[in-house]
Amino acid sequence: MPEILRPDGARIHYQVHGEGFPVLLLAPGGVSSEAASWESEPYHPVRELAAHFRVIVMDQRHAGASHAPALPFDYAQTAADQLAVLDELGVEQAHLVAAGSGAVHAWRLAHDAPERVRSVVCLRPAGRDDSNTLGTFYRPFDEAMRWPRAEGVAGVLAAAERAGRFADNPAAGPFGQRLHDDAEFRAELGAVRRENYISLLVRFRDGLWPDGSAYFSVPEAWIAEFPAPLLVLPGDAPQTPEGLAKRLAHEAPRAVLLDGATDAAVAAGILAFLHEHTPRQS
Repeated sequence: MPEILRPDGARIHYQVHGEGFPVLLLAPGGVSSEAASWESEPYHPVRELAAHFRVIVMDQRHAGASHAPALPFDYAQTAADQLAVLDELGVEQAHLVAAGSGAVHAWRLAHDAPERVRSVVCLRPAGRDDSNTLGTFYRPFDEAMRWPRAEGVAGVLAAAERAGRFADNPAAGPFGQRLHDDAEFRAELGAVRRENYISLLVRFRDGLWPDGSAYFSVPEAWIAEFPAPLLVLPGDAPQTPEGLAKRLAHEAPRAVLLDGATDAAVAAGILAFLHEHTPRQS
């Protein structure tokens, strides 16, 4: 799996499948937004799109094989990682296909670099509506904080050695995958005081799920200026509520809502949408 080295020492891993106009995938999973997350999704964009497009799938920092320093989460930083992958591949413009929390990344990338985004597909986007609260998103971090309070940072290291993926084992913390994989990093984090580690978790959580916008990574008012065509498929889970998806489709100026479709119709609808917005070769 190729990787790029970022200025802060993070290593971002990615894969490329197929040929044609580029499609960048932004996986669900929150902290665990990695290529492998697509394997448990009903719509698998690599399988569906690689025969038609050049599909780029990446592990976000802290997920999968993308190791990064133990710093608070920052959407500007992750958008810069995504752009660095596109730059590495010589991609000037790409479609984005995102699911769950990956949609939150997609909005920020379209906000920060609108000229690089041709169109966006959001499957079951994560966000806030009347059916959920910030607590809905905070729960894994509640466990991540409870563990060091009870077991100390040594307990976090032991949890990460057993299983590093945060989505499966919140006790390992958001840096758990690197703790699992990297003995030197375990020694580095093991020297951090319990209180400082818990403070870092709070700052990481508040960067990932900030208060103040239903869309988390961008201001709510900005959605009315969304710069690209947008296809929205609603979710029905606490973190991916139907109301948020319908609000997004209503507020974005060039948005289409695909609701109640079968799996086959979803796959056909996404493919047709991407083909419609792919520039024609001269």
